[in-house]
Amino acid sequence: MMPESPRWFKSSYSSNGGQCVEVAAGLAASRGIVPVRDSKVVDGPVVAVPVTAFAAFVDGVRGGTFGTV
Repeated sequence: MMPESPRWFKSSYSSNGGQCVEVAAGLAASRGIVPVRDSKVVDGPVVAVPVTAFAAFVDGVRGGTFGTV
């Protein structure tokens, strides 16, 4: 059996300025994680974030918890 391959994507809000992260949300249901990586280093390390933590982060971003740059 082949392991699932993540399908990486960047936010539509990304300006493609080279300082982006990519996520692979397709593994959330089957594995309970959201892999996150640096878009510039596709063969580099991947952080496996638990679904609940990722959802809390997204809620924080949407709610303005982290401010703006």
